[in-house]
Amino acid sequence: KPVLDGLEQLGARVEYQGEEGFLPFTITPPSVEFKINNFSEKIVQIDSSSSSQFISAMLLIGSRIPGGLSLKHIGDTLPSMPHIRMTMDDICKAGGVVNMTSNAMWHVKESKINLADVVTIEPDLSNAAPFLGASLIAGGNVSIPNWPFSSTQPGGLLPGILEKMCAKVSFEKTSDDAGIMSVESDGSIKAIPYLDLSAAGEIAPSIAAILAFADGPSELHGIAHLRGHETNRLQALVNELNRVGIGAKELEDGIRIEPSNYMHGEVMETYADHRMATFAAMLGLRIENIRIKNISTTRKTIPDFPGMWHRMLE
Repeated sequence: KPVLDGLEQLGARVEYQGEEGFLPFTITPPSVEFKINNFSEKIVQIDSSSSSQFISAMLLIGSRIPGGLSLKHIGDTLPSMPHIRMTMDDICKAGGVVNMTSNAMWHVKESKINLADVVTIEPDLSNAAPFLGASLIAGGNVSIPNWPFSSTQPGGLLPGILEKMCAKVSFEKTSDDAGIMSVESDGSIKAIPYLDLSAAGEIAPSIAAILAFADGPSELHGIAHLRGHETNRLQALVNELNRVGIGAKELEDGIRIEPSNYMHGEVMETYADHRMATFAAMLGLRIENIRIKNISTTRKTIPDFPGMWHRMLE
């Protein structure tokens, strides 16, 4: 809905075939007359509180808008800023000009975009979270090759967070721009009383799984927007932690986790959410008799997750 609101402000016509704000809908581009009479920079205001993807989507079309685009976020919070920085970097690499003048305002100049013949896409670092986290839960060493030497991805924050839990993190450079990220642990996990994950909410389920076995209570904050993801992830995390005997409760912008000595195996729900499926697999590293419904939901981001998980544990 925020993207459609932005497109309508740019002169597009959106016709909903059902409920407003939901699929299906038809988009008609602005008329030629509208474009001719509107060569000044366009100002668009949208609420991107539930996802940074709405800001990224509008920035990506900014260079093609006559006169350029000024984009303002009008919500209270803005999650996953690293994703927006990734979008800005890619626009600039393609010859575009985009500037961020505050935490809620961007300007994109009208310009010609020139894509390189070869574009290298970084691996999705958030998908590495369950595997690196496994080294803390089970104890041992896990290494991930092709880890970018420098990245704006939210998943790039993961090694630093794991170090706070007392993991030993090392990086071996194997090329100019990548290397091997290794995490080693003896299985002891230090609690984190307050962890702001507003910049990296997608790794929250993996972090929650690790902290479920910490030496004390932990709280994850800045992730209220996860209530609007594939499922209400905050509620789902609390439900599944409680299901196996681990204390957990929802907070206004996150969850509190209270480890327990009385954990037990259960059939875990995945809510058709790939992150909840990998979260459950992580719990199963230390809790016996964990079974997971619909593990195939992991195909969304890791097509062979069960196979990769099995090979890691061999």
